[in-house]
Amino acid sequence: MTSPISGRQPQAVRSALLILEEVAAAGVGITAKEISVALRIPPATTYRLLNLLVAEEYLVRLPDLGGFALGRRSANLAPLPLATPTAARTVMRRLRERVRWGAHLVAFDRHRLQFLDPDPDHPPTDADELSRHLHASGLGRLLLAEHDLPDGPLTRLTPHTTVDRDRLREVLAEVRASGFARQCGEFHAALGCLAVAIRAPGDGRLVAGLALTGPAERVAAPNAELIELLRDHATELAPLLA
Repeated sequence: MTSPISGRQPQAVRSALLILEEVAAAGVGITAKEISVALRIPPATTYRLLNLLVAEEYLVRLPDLGGFALGRRSANLAPLPLATPTAARTVMRRLRERVRWGAHLVAFDRHRLQFLDPDPDHPPTDADELSRHLHASGLGRLLLAEHDLPDGPLTRLTPHTTVDRDRLREVLAEVRASGFARQCGEFHAALGCLAVAIRAPGDGRLVAGLALTGPAERVAAPNAELIELLRDHATELAPLLA
C-alpha cells in the first residue's frame, strides 16, 4: 500500500521538477551551486534532490565538467526526436555518395547533441557520450567555440585527448578562425572527425553540425577539397534546418 504524501513532500516534488527544468534549460555541465542560486533553493536541499535524481537516472553527474546533465530516464519525459526534413536527408545521401567516410548530421540544443541523420553504414558514437565529452569531439568543439569553456577537469579518453585547458582554448580559437573543427584520435584512438557548422541564413545562429568520421591519420591532414565539399553541403542544409 502506498504511503500518504506528507506535508513537506509536495514542495520537494516541485523543487525536483524545477531542478530538472533548470538542467534542461542550462545544458550539460550546470553545477549544484548554480542550480541552488538560480532556483533559490537552499544548498543542502539542492544537493539532496540532485543525489536522488541521479540515483533514479533522471540526471547524471559529469566528472569532467563538474556538473550535471539530463539522464537516461529524462528522455522518457519528452520522447519525440527532432524531425529531419526529407530534403535534408536527400542532401546527406548525396554527400555520402561522394565520400567513403561516415557522414553525420547533428543538431545542437544548448550543450547537447542530437543526431538528425547518422550514417547507417558508419554508426557514430552515442550522442549522450559526445555531449558528456564535448572537448574531445569535433562536433563538440563547434559548440564549445560558441560558448565559454566549462569549469572543471577534462576527462582523458585516449592518449591523444586534449585535457590542458590552455591548449583547448587555442584549439577553439582555431575553430573560430578556420570555420571547421577536427579531432584526431582523441575520442577513439583510431578514428577522427572533421566538422563544419551549419548556421541560420538570417542571423548566423549555430543550429547544426555536419561531420565526416574516418581514420585519424587522414583527418590530421584533410585536403582542401574535402573541407570545401563539407562547407558546400552545410550551406545547402542551412535553410532546411533553420
